[in-house]
Amino acid sequence: MSNVLAQELIEAGVHFGHRASRWNPKMRPYIHGRKNLIHIIDVRETIRGLLRARKYLKQVAASGSLVLFVGTKRQGAEAVAREADRCGMPYVSDRWLGGTLTNFRTIRNRLARLEELEKLMPSEEFGTYSKKMQSSLRREYRKMLRNLGGIRTLSRLPECLVVFDPKKEKNAVNEARKMGITTVALIDTDCDPDVIDLPIPGNDDSIRSIELVALRLADAILEGKSETAATTQAAAEGAEGASEAKPAPKPRARKLAPKPPKT
Repeated sequence: MSNVLAQELIEAGVHFGHRASRWNPKMRPYIHGRKNLIHIIDVRETIRGLLRARKYLKQVAASGSLVLFVGTKRQGAEAVAREADRCGMPYVSDRWLGGTLTNFRTIRNRLARLEELEKLMPSEEFGTYSKKMQSSLRREYRKMLRNLGGIRTLSRLPECLVVFDPKKEKNAVNEARKMGITTVALIDTDCDPDVIDLPIPGNDDSIRSIELVALRLADAILEGKSETAATTQAAAEGAEGASEAKPAPKPRARKLAPKPPKT
């Protein structure tokens, strides 16, 4: 499997880093060499990081916890949103709102407002507003849907943050560190690996690279969910079979009244 994965990673260009002049020295252990002033990432380190991240995300999904995908880069936003949707997890693909994790109560209030607008707009009550007010409400709805649409299922704080380019998403990473939330990230040669719990060294600018890593991580989450569902179903079937096999209780012997003494 590792050979197949390595071939896929190389074809997706995951091993291409940034220009050598832009590197972060802390990324030295993950760099294989340099070619034409471009750092080449060690694909073996990419595979090692990806396998660790998959194992962890599988455990998180199996426990029923949430994973928040964060990728606001234009070239990767669509892939991040698609894969997060596929595995049923919340995501941020447009803009990270400050306080999404550290001020979660306010974010939940805004999500409640979004649901309120969704119920109001198709109703007859909406027609009673003036045209100016209707236009204002539609504009508010579009803005909130763009910023909050991906996290509307975020009913509680996530167990893990999956980040694509922690240098660009530094606000999200800082909030996760403050809240004690585990971070998994695709990091390029210009990033600081020390701020990430489970780094995956790789090209975070290539569309194909982001798509491949997001796909593999989403598959791990789906595997964790399916294992939990299978375990739950097996436990339910076992409980049902045990109740059917349980023998019926024996009827209690009826005590006879004592005979009257002979006279």
